[in-house]
Amino acid sequence: MTEQEKRKISETMKFDFDLSGEESEAGYVLKRVFYALEERGYNPVNQIVGYLISGDPAYITSYKDARTMIRTVDRDDILEELISSYMKE
Repeated sequence: MTEQEKRKISETMKFDFDLSGEESEAGYVLKRVFYALEERGYNPVNQIVGYLISGDPAYITSYKDARTMIRTVDRDDILEELISSYMKE
């Protein structure tokens, strides 16, 4: 491994995201999916975590088009929304 490769591995990458307070598309979709899962009797946290880890949309109910909606948002954007929302509190 070259010195440049070693340096690149040890560097911290910077990732910027908006904390302006406006609800993002990911936040909107996440809330709708959460409530649809809850209404159908699922544990929304467990189901969303299953989806985020696996990428399998079968974890999300098709009730109220939740499965279709969640697939319109990149999983990275959902994670970004969750972390930024958690850090605001």
